[in-house]
Amino acid sequence: MTGFTSDEMMTIAAARALKNDDVCFVGIGAPSAACNVARLTHAPDITLIYESGTIGTAPDVLPLSIGDGELCETAVTTVSVPEMFRYWLQGGRISVGFLGAAQLDRFGNINTTVIGDYHTPKVRLPGGGGAPEIASSCGEIFITMKQSKRGLVDKIDFFTSFGHGEGGHARERLGLRTKGPTLLITDLAIWKPDPETKEFTVTALHPGVTREAVQETCGWPVRFAPGLVETPAPTALELDTLRALRARTAAAHGGQEVA
Repeated sequence: MTGFTSDEMMTIAAARALKNDDVCFVGIGAPSAACNVARLTHAPDITLIYESGTIGTAPDVLPLSIGDGELCETAVTTVSVPEMFRYWLQGGRISVGFLGAAQLDRFGNINTTVIGDYHTPKVRLPGGGGAPEIASSCGEIFITMKQSKRGLVDKIDFFTSFGHGEGGHARERLGLRTKGPTLLITDLAIWKPDPETKEFTVTALHPGVTREAVQETCGWPVRFAPGLVETPAPTALELDTLRALRARTAAAHGGQEVA
């Protein structure tokens, strides 16, 4: 299959990571696109949950925010936010949390709060919302984001959502019983944490991507797995599904496209 963009490859590779029986807490933006492509292709029975309390959501278009009416209108049910977090999330009933990041370090720690010093930031970001709780309470965490040295950094400016801390057994020492980040999908590669150090390691390169391209867009020395493979290219079904979803979204929102 030819004729796809790096963004399409990222979204489709992320969608493939989800299983039909997953209960997934969905972030807005790229995670939402990936989760809904999964629902519309190989995982029709996946349960999608958004932070506003919608459960079993099946949107026809991508939501602009967690308050988008499309989520409530297409959900099996909607519960209060306290119930969502206390019963569903912190009760261990959600298998996967799918998050994005403004900054990410090699151990999967996420910053969505500020760029620069907290008190005098260069950029004030949207903040954590429910992401810190998602990162600690979901069975495992998938992260998707485009690669750049501004995004993949040696040291994040603020710890919004805890990944693997300084690596190793940091989560266990803090009493966190969930797996934390187990997968990072970018527009160039697929990364997984090393079993011992928990440092993200490239396990697959997307079609046409080189090791050099990955390193040039990463702020730390990249580790590549010994059995490095190529990500399978998108199928016609996957591409058609994603493009149709984005076209419906753009039409519904007056041409405003959701990342």
